[in-house]
Amino acid sequence: QVQLVESGGGLVQAGGSLRLSCAASRSIFSNSAMSWYRQAPGKQREFIATITKGGSTNYADSVKGRSAISRDNAKSTVYLQMNSLKPEDTAVYYCNAGLYGVIYWGQGTQVTVSS
Repeated sequence: QVQLVESGGGLVQAGGSLRLSCAASRSIFSNSAMSWYRQAPGKQREFIATITKGGSTNYADSVKGRSAISRDNAKSTVYLQMNSLKPEDTAVYYCNAGLYGVIYWGQGTQVTVSS
């Protein structure tokens, strides 16, 4: 069974940092690029960052330079380090991966940035 479980969200002041984690089933982690998306209230879900199996990364312009995605292959976990957080970063953050044509999502973790 494929599972993606996010953690690490919370309430933080503007300018602060958070590290989100996504623990994945080994079957999907070993065979997939891993990505983070977010969805703010009343807005569409948007891409944030992705990391391939080989460690190549790509970021949305909205977080480039403030965020870093990484993966720990031993723990089947992908991380999203977010720095210099802004109120507009407030959203539910989701982990995402695809395997054999099926897209999987975690349940999400709430990030709230106060001004």
